Amino acid sequence: MSFELHQKLDADCEKLCDFDLCTVLLMRDDRFPWVILVPRIEGLRDYHDLPRDSASTLFDEIARVSTALVDTFGAEKINVAALGNQVPQLHVHVIGRFTDDAAWPGPVWNAGIAENVDSSVVEKRAVLLRGALTP
Repeated sequence: MSFELHQKLDADCEKLCDFDLCTVLLMRDDRFPWVILVPRIEGLRDYHDLPRDSASTLFDEIARVSTALVDTFGAEKINVAALGNQVPQLHVHVIGRFTDDAAWPGPVWNAGIAENVDSSVVEKRAVLLRGALTP
């Protein structure tokens, strides 16, 4: 069975690149620099479903994105979460946070719906992150 990205992730995000394990997506939300990592292994629902030899790769890829969010946008805090309540495909949110952002200090999920009012904001982020994440 080949890997297929969940339709909600495909609709809500822009693809940035592929790492060794994960497809790297940028959430279309003007409010936060928000990256989603999706391991390209079909049938994964939860972290414990990930093959053991892939777990350290996922950890390294989370660290790589976290570093890029701090270095590129000056994020003050990085939130990492794998919820999967709305999208059953295993995916990890890596979100750059700021003390003056729309949700601070709460989670981004309590801050209303995603805002993609100015698509140039997301496009600029995508260009910067592609530069930071790809050799």
